[in-house]
This record gives sequence, structure tokens and C-alpha cells, in this order.
Amino acid sequence: MQRTFIPCYVMTSALFLDACTTVNLAPGADQVRITDKAMDVTTCKALGNLRTPKNDQGLVDISLAQKQFRNDAVGLGANVALVTEGFLSVPVAGIAYRCP
Repeated sequence: MQRTFIPCYVMTSALFLDACTTVNLAPGADQVRITDKAMDVTTCKALGNLRTPKNDQGLVDISLAQKQFRNDAVGLGANVALVTEGFLSVPVAGIAYRCP
């Protein structure tokens, strides 16, 4: 009985630790506008590509995706981030822009 209990405990601990991962917004990241409309960035300067990090299973953590996306955008000096893969609420990839 103890053998089956230990693996369950280890799995539960691993899930709990994974769920405790948090991402804080970098200064200015809350000001980054996220859009999925290319028309919004026609007069802007592209600064670089954005890609939300994936976990060991190759999946994006939906609870952290937008914060990570904003942090990466502000790190490139962007004030707008165009989502090219994913959704506004769960961006997977995109382009950082500096708009007037």
C-alpha cells in the first residue's frame, strides 16, 4: 500500500509546485497594448519577434502567457504587441512594435 501512496504524493507535489510558478509584470509592461489586427501597427516600427515560452511538454501556460508576452515586448522597447499565433488572452507568438 505504501508503494502506491508514494508515487501519488510525488505527482501531487510536482503539480503543486508547477502551479505555483508566477510571472510578475516588468515595469511598463502593463502599458503594452496587445492586438491581433495588423491594421493597428501599419504606422509603427517593428522591433522584433515575440514567442511565449513553452513548458517541458511543449505547451504554453495559459495563466502566464499574456504577462510573459507583455514582458518580452517591453523588453524590446515596444508599446504594442501584435499577436500572430494564439489569442489575445493567450498569445503564443507575435511581433513587438513601437507606435507613435
